[in-house]
This record gives sequence, C-alpha cells and structure tokens, in this order.
Amino acid sequence: MDSFSSRSSFRAGGREYQLFRLDALDKQGVDTRHLPYSLRILLENLLRTEDGRTVRAEDIRALAAWDPKAEPSREIAFTPSRVLMQDFTGVPAVVDLAAMRDAMVRLGGDPQRINPLQPAELVIDHSVQVDEFGSAQALELNSELEYLRNRERYSFLRWGQTAFQNFRVVPPATGIVHQVNLEYLARVVFAAAGKDGADGPPLAYPDTLVGTDSHTTMINGLGVLGWGVGGIEAEAAMLGQPVSMLIPQVVGMRLAGKLREGSTATDLVLTVTEMLRKKGVVGKFVEFFGPGLPTLPLADRATIGNMAPEYGATCGIFPVDAETLRYLRFSGRSEEQVALVEAYCKEQGMFHTYTGETPDAAYTSMLELDLATVEPSLAGPRRPQDRVPLTGAAKSFAEALPSLIKPDPKRPKQVSSWEGEGGQTFSAPGGNADDGSFLKHLRHGSVVIAAITSCTNTSNPSVMVAAGLLAKKAVERGLKVPPWVKTSLAPGSKVVTEYLEQAGLMPYLEKLKFNTVGYGCTTCIGNSGPLPPEVANAVQEKELVVASVLSGNRNFEGRINPDVRANYLTSPPLVVAYALAGRMDVDLTTEPISNGSDGKPVFLKDIWPTQLEIAQTIEKSLTKSQFQKTYASVFEGDERWRSMPVPLGKTYAWDANSTYIKHPPYFEGMTKTPPGVTEIRGARVLAKLGDSVTTDHISPAGSIKKDGPAGQYLISRGVKPSDFNSYGSRRGNDEVMVRGTFANVRLKNQLAPGTEGGVTRHLPSGEAMSIFDASVKYRAEGVPLIVLAGKEYGSGSSRDWAAKGPCLLGVRAVIAESYERIHRSNLIGMGIVPLQYVAGETADILGLTGEESYDILGLKQAIDSHSPQVKVRATAASGVTTEFAALVRIDTPQETLYYQHGGILQYVLRQLLAKA
Repeated sequence: MDSFSSRSSFRAGGREYQLFRLDALDKQGVDTRHLPYSLRILLENLLRTEDGRTVRAEDIRALAAWDPKAEPSREIAFTPSRVLMQDFTGVPAVVDLAAMRDAMVRLGGDPQRINPLQPAELVIDHSVQVDEFGSAQALELNSELEYLRNRERYSFLRWGQTAFQNFRVVPPATGIVHQVNLEYLARVVFAAAGKDGADGPPLAYPDTLVGTDSHTTMINGLGVLGWGVGGIEAEAAMLGQPVSMLIPQVVGMRLAGKLREGSTATDLVLTVTEMLRKKGVVGKFVEFFGPGLPTLPLADRATIGNMAPEYGATCGIFPVDAETLRYLRFSGRSEEQVALVEAYCKEQGMFHTYTGETPDAAYTSMLELDLATVEPSLAGPRRPQDRVPLTGAAKSFAEALPSLIKPDPKRPKQVSSWEGEGGQTFSAPGGNADDGSFLKHLRHGSVVIAAITSCTNTSNPSVMVAAGLLAKKAVERGLKVPPWVKTSLAPGSKVVTEYLEQAGLMPYLEKLKFNTVGYGCTTCIGNSGPLPPEVANAVQEKELVVASVLSGNRNFEGRINPDVRANYLTSPPLVVAYALAGRMDVDLTTEPISNGSDGKPVFLKDIWPTQLEIAQTIEKSLTKSQFQKTYASVFEGDERWRSMPVPLGKTYAWDANSTYIKHPPYFEGMTKTPPGVTEIRGARVLAKLGDSVTTDHISPAGSIKKDGPAGQYLISRGVKPSDFNSYGSRRGNDEVMVRGTFANVRLKNQLAPGTEGGVTRHLPSGEAMSIFDASVKYRAEGVPLIVLAGKEYGSGSSRDWAAKGPCLLGVRAVIAESYERIHRSNLIGMGIVPLQYVAGETADILGLTGEESYDILGLKQAIDSHSPQVKVRATAASGVTTEFAALVRIDTPQETLYYQHGGILQYVLRQLLAKA
C-alpha cells in the first residue's frame, strides 16, 4: 500500500533507484520538517511497510505529527532490515528456531516455514577466554582452547548455516560483533531488488536492525538506527514479526567545543553516561547534534552510541554527515555504496550539514555538553554510570571499600582503612609468578586485572594508539607491570593489530605483557579467565578487595571475575597506567606511577601522549587497505572452522549426551490454540531483591562454580570442572542455565540475609537452600513463584536467559519499582507478567518481607481488557493481609497478544501455522 503516493525515484552514482519519499507527506499538508533524524528513519519504515493491518495510514500520520512533549502512547510496528547476533545469544536463538521446526512438524506444519525472512548475521566473538596471557603464545593457545570447549556449539552453528536461509556466520577470531558491524556489515542504506523492486529499479531504504546484544547501539555512530533486544524478540523479527513499540520521546544532546588535551573518547562517553543517567532517558531515543559534531571522528561517535544501554536510552544516534561518508570510504566500502548513502540521505532530508542547511529538529528535552569540560575519568566500582574523575579515583575507592568487603557477621560494618602499607611509591618488586615473592604486596586495592578489551574502545584508533604510545614511553623509562597484574589485549578486529604493528607500537605493549589474547569480547563479558592460582589463593585467604581496570562498558558485580570485587572502566591508556601502578589507591594526577630504571619517580604526565602525537601516528599507520585485507574473506574462517563436520537435515538431530546443545522445553504440550491467561494464587517469593539488579545477577555469563547446582549437574554428566567453560557458552542447554539462574556470586537475596549467591529460604518451612532446589520443591508442591525487586530491575545486557531462566524456575510474575526496557519485554516474551508498584510505594514501605503468600487478583480480566492495574494481596503467616495496587507493565496490544499465547515464540509459531 502507498496511501500517501510516496513511492518515487532518484539517481545515485549514475544509477536509478526507488524510494518512499518523506516529503510526500509535506506535500499533503502533514509537516515532517520538525522530526528528529531517528524518527525520520522510523517514518520511512512505516511508509515502506504499510499494509493496512500491521501498519496503517493513521499510524503514519501519527508519527509524522509527533508531539515531542507527549507521553508515549501510540503503538507502531517497526520492521528492521536485518538482525545481528553474537554467539552467546545467537546459539540459544538458533536452538529455539530448531525447536520450533520440531514443534511445527509435531503440529502438522512445514518445518521450513521456520526460516529467517530478514538477513540474519551472527558473529562468534563471546567464547574466547583469557586463559593464557602475557606471552607470545597467548593468541594461539586461547584460540585452541576456544575450539576444544566449543566444538559442539560451533558445529551446531555450521548446521544452522546450511539449514536456514538468510543466515550467515562470521567465524571465531575475526573480531567483536559490533566492530565487525561498524567496519564491514553495516550498509547505512540498503538497495534491494526482487519483491520490493520487481517493477523497476532497486528500492533504497535505510539500514536498520535489532541485535541480541545491548551494545548493538554502537552502530548508531554511523547513523544506522538499531538497538538491542532479547534473543526471543530477535527470533520473532527474523521470522517476519515487526517489533512492537510506542512512538518514543527523543532527547537532544547538543555538543559544542572540542576535547581538550589529555581527554579521550572514553572520558567523553563516561561523562555522557553520567549526565544522561541523571537526566533519565530510559525508553527514550537520544540524538546528538550541534557544532561539536564535526570535531568528533566516527570512532568517537561509535563509542558514545555503544554505551546507550549504560545511560539507559533505547538508542544514542548521530546523523549521517560528511564524516560518515569519509569513514565508509576509508573502511573499504565501494564508491557505489558511498554515493548511494549520500544521495539517498540528501533526498530524504537525513544528511546533516553544519552551515545552516539542515533545519533544527524538535526534541522532547535537551542537554548541552561543552566537550572542552570533559576530564580524564573512570567509572566504578560497580556501575558504568558512576563516573569518578581521575583526580578522585583513590578517594572514591577508599569510600567504597566498606561496602565491597565480603559480608561477615563477625566483622564490624565500618572499615576506614585497608591492610598493608598504603600511599607510598614503590618499584615493581622482584620475583615472578613462580616464586611468589610478590604476594606480600597484595592488599585491598591491588589491581589484579588490567584489560584492554570490549567493543566500546577497541574500535577507536585514538585511544588504542594512545595506549600504545603510553606503553612505548613507559618502556623507555624502564617501567614494568607488577607480577600480580593479569594483563590482556583483545582487539575488536584484526585491523587494530594491523595499525598497531604498522605504527611500531605492538612490541612496547608486549614488553608490558599486553600481548594479544584473542579477537573477541573477553574480560568485559566475564571471560577474563582465572587469576593465577597463587594470586587467587591470596585474595581468597585474606578476603581482599582487589580491583580490575578495563576499557569496557560493563562492570557489574560478579561479572568480570568472581575473585574481583571492585571493577573500573576507563580508557586504554589509563588501563596501561593502572597496570603499571598495580593499585587503585594512588592519585595518578599527583603521585608517581612507580620508579623508572634510573630510580627516579615517573609520573603519568611524563608518559601521556599528546593529541598531536596520536593524530600523526594514526595518519601514518591506519590505511584503507587494512580494512580491505581484513574483510576480504571474512566468512571463510581458519582451517579449524572449515574442517569442522557439518550436520545435515531440515531439522536438527539432537544429541541426548550433549551438555551444550539440548532441545528446550518451551513447546512441550503446546496446542494450536492459546490456553489463555490463568490466575496467580498462593504464590511464594523466590527472591526479594534490592535496586539495580542486573541481568548479570539474574543469569550470569561467567564462570560456573563446581559446588553450585549447575556445576553439580555438569559433574553428574561426566564433565570435569576444568571443562565447565562458562554460563555464556552453555546457553544452548536449559538444564545448565536454569540451575545458574540467580546464581551470581554477588547476588544478595533479602530472604537469606548475610548470604551472597543463589541462596533462598523455602517457605513456609524456612529451610535455607539454593534457589534452584527451592524451585524444584515448590514445583512439586504446585506453588507458583514471584520475585520482588527494587528500581531498575533487569538493567544491563539484553540477556534472554534472564527471562528464560526464571520462567523455567516457575516464576509467574515480578513486582518491581521500575524496569529496564529490554528485560521488561523479555519477561513478557517468556510468559512472565511484569508488575510495578504505584508511585510512592515499595516493598519496604508496604512492609512486605517476602515471607507472605501472594494472590494477584483480577489478572485475567486486566490482561484481556487492557486494564492498567491489578490488586495484589499478601498474606502473612499470622493471617494478616496487605493489599496494594500494582501496574501491569504490558505496554502495547502486541505485548498483550504475546502474553495471552504464553510467550512470543508460541505466538509466532501459531501465526505461521495459521498461514500454512
């Protein structure tokens, strides 16, 4: 359909294309000139996908007439151009698709109807771990271990490549998904022949996407609209289901000025994150504009877009401008593609200039940041938005220390100092990891992990070159990294290695033991690998609060390493600086890092590179040919990948002995018609949780404890603890993942005070046990379960297992003060109802202990009639009841359908069956 006669043509690079013109609406009296860049992309999406059912003319008019001050209330259906996955989230997504094919066969349908209709691309980047480090053999040994641990998973993905259409896999050791997306996969503008362009030239339209990783937003720096969703939503998008969303509010952030000497893109993004978290942008779009944009290279923009989940926005987008074109050309895109991007964006009023031609957009609200005010910073010790200026880092650690020390009823709650000698300058002690002489220096505040890692910063030449130059100056002054620091360099793509080698900086990084350990998401996702045994033993025996410093985007409790309680995000050059210092309790702006080979103190200012040095090094060492060489055969993989056996068949041959890939239970007993909403009565609380409980707390991605339920399950299946791998790599096996739900070593369940980890009390018996064991007992008793939580429940990664795990434990509802966007929708997608306390009420204000029995009254009527509230009755053991209203956070009609069907996958499967 084309109600607004918007289909037209234009020329780019000497070729004709079709498009759906936005200004067709203006010609019909619907003014679109006030729309922000991101909403212009959404408007084109609706014009192009109008069908009279999912997308109607009135939806298009509503978006075109967007009121920036209005509260979101109008639902639209957004159809992304493609889906992007990494392997931690991609493997369970493909497992679900394989299980849907089996269910389709069982219900009498064609299994090949379960097939991606949109391009789906998966980059294997989350499975490499830092086992070997600080040696020339680190890359090869870690890669070898990666294949040994993950052969089953990789073989399964190879099957998916052959079984599903429109599905491509980028093999291991290529790079981090978001950097590969930025450097190669992103189109910015698609040109599609076939169905849409069958009656003429190819149809051009914006490249849009959803990704199964929160940091999909990194591509916003390239002007591409996309954000992270749960794996279950991504699967639905692959199968042709539009993403249901409310027309969002859009916050504008005006950037002015230029970064000053000594400040980096990392410092900028930590400042932006702090500002926008304080502003409150959860569920909103954020757009960057202003006279400061031309001073920001594309990599800096991508760094800011990357951390949208940390400041809470759905996306953090930059417009297409001359810098976008420069990056596309420089990163190896064809001249034809660059010409198409430029011409299309100019035709649609989406090309930004800084000389007055681009009209000002309307925004819901605005902030302003003078780039010259940005100062060197860290964020920590627990959350990305907790920015600390470098000048206050040591003081910040001292203030946080009492809350970081392991809970012990015998220890006084207030701790004002730490063990060992503090504040003095010292040279790296003699000895090495074998003789153990350095262990006496370990104390609260020792830095035991220093990792240049993650998509956020390893995509950015300015900070990576800065780290290399700082390393060079440090080596020349005779500085060394203390032996208790586990160092690692995990570039986001092989291009990074190319330009660091070309600049002659790799030998200096390697001299400081920042050897390349792998091309993937390592420490930031929790794949930091174990600390050296002697360090880990000392930390555990002394119950030390030691620190990690990483150039990542996530530092939530228990994520980086189970032995490390304080975690700080910062720029790659500061990672190197803290590695050299070996401790957090040092003010690098006034105190020396250490003593040089001449015995004299060396300060950070002595080895910090200037902006001119960095720019000149990049100019000489970074070339277009490096991108072309890196991505010439990106889908082929190495010999190990190419020689793997590939299972065949339209449906997957499940191996009952596999501990990695298992047929999931979501479709067991599923009928062709939905069962409808059932009431929740007599529920018990499985966990009562505080504020800022992240998806890492709910479903950890890191190491598996051998004495926990998941570890015991693997041991019972004959898996040695040394072969456990990680929770992230086991996401294709629901038996492991359900046992790992709420098993984060830092999770504090208020039903079991004084404990950490997945511990609860079974009620009404009061018996303490693991959360998994309690769920088994409750299931045998026929008791439904709920979770009570505080603010920002489910913040962090777009982790579908944070909803799948509770579902399989028997959780029917969550009652929280507020939710992060992705997790709320994931709960609905797994048939769990998200309820929210009304304003001014919390569990504590209502006097709820979590020991009550709960009835959720009127749930079926509320869901079926789209009522915004239900009543909850909590009955204590004494018989005293507390009743309170709760908001039903099922926000759109489409989400209501998902919940009524028992989940999004069940809904999609029934839709496909109905069309057969």
